[in-house]
Amino acid sequence: MFAPRWGRGLGCLRLGHLRVWAGEAAGRWACGARQARRHGSGGGERRPGSEPGVAPPGPARRALKEWALRVSPFGRLRARLPCHLAVRPLDPLAYPDADRVLVAVSGTERGAPHLAGLHVRYDEESKEVAIVSDTIDPQASVEVDAPLKFDLNIKSSGSGCIKVQNIECENCKIETEQGTSILQSVKSQKLCVQTKGGKVICLGTIYGNIDIHASDKSTVTIDKLQGSSVNISTEDGLLKAKYLYTESSFLSSAAGDITLGSVHGNITLQSKMGNITVDSSSGCLKASTHQGALDVYVSQLGKVELKSHKGSVLVKVPSSLQVHLQLSGKEVNVSSEVQVQEMAETHKDDGVIITGLMNQGSKLEKWIKADAPKGTVSFRNQSWFQSLKLQD
Repeated sequence: MFAPRWGRGLGCLRLGHLRVWAGEAAGRWACGARQARRHGSGGGERRPGSEPGVAPPGPARRALKEWALRVSPFGRLRARLPCHLAVRPLDPLAYPDADRVLVAVSGTERGAPHLAGLHVRYDEESKEVAIVSDTIDPQASVEVDAPLKFDLNIKSSGSGCIKVQNIECENCKIETEQGTSILQSVKSQKLCVQTKGGKVICLGTIYGNIDIHASDKSTVTIDKLQGSSVNISTEDGLLKAKYLYTESSFLSSAAGDITLGSVHGNITLQSKMGNITVDSSSGCLKASTHQGALDVYVSQLGKVELKSHKGSVLVKVPSSLQVHLQLSGKEVNVSSEVQVQEMAETHKDDGVIITGLMNQGSKLEKWIKADAPKGTVSFRNQSWFQSLKLQD
């Protein structure tokens, strides 16, 4: 599980490099040492929670420069950086008025000369904090403590990584090139994440209307998404989510697999070359793949439509499900344990079509259609307990 090595309170993120295990929705900021952090104004006040760390092997890291900006509530952070950036909320006990943005840069001594090109400023009229640099050392890290409710517009270049933790906002936009994006317990009316080659990791619960687009071999791993609308796409990378609670979701991948745990709502899944696996679907589900296989457990349903143009389809249901069936493929296998009434079998175009009812299911309201014109459709019973394999 993700184990960020933070100091207590507002201790800075001691960030040297990022190690990510994409197979699990987890990330870990590997941290270096830092000295006690002081306000950029030159005052002697120590920042709450600032404590020395233990340095790993390699060049010593220290605080290079800091800013304490007085801001108005409900503002925005705009950042354009080639290095690591972490954003977390202010300590409400230390700053009850939520009227500060604290910015700190840490890194090795050799990175200090590059700070001249780092611009940190606050515009009162637009209520925007801007952190911009093209020349800062890519191995440096910028840490921002912002009011809990603050909009974000963040872009990193190169291998710069971004982490956002426990922030609430109307709009959150994050863009990376090769760096990893980590979002942990974020609430946003509109959340947009784009990466050209990095990983996207969502930890805890992410709330809001969500758009995630990952290019090249980028992977997307998610603990839990909850919102009205979710749109996620990958190209050649895995798309994996444990829980989706949405009104409407569209998930797609060109060549990567789509692996989902428990999904609720109206869900559409598409993959051209990859496989699609759903451990538990409750609601309306439409899933299709061109060359991959489909493996779906339907726990509760409205309408389910599954199609693999060149692969096979496996459908699993609880024995008590009320549903109308229409299964078609080059071959169709219905397990003998499944009790189907009014079963009919039709042969057409080098394939077979089987229709029937389970537990007097409605032909109009609740149905499962599975189609594999070049492969096999398999249909069998499975208990709810057996569907919990990915929800550990």
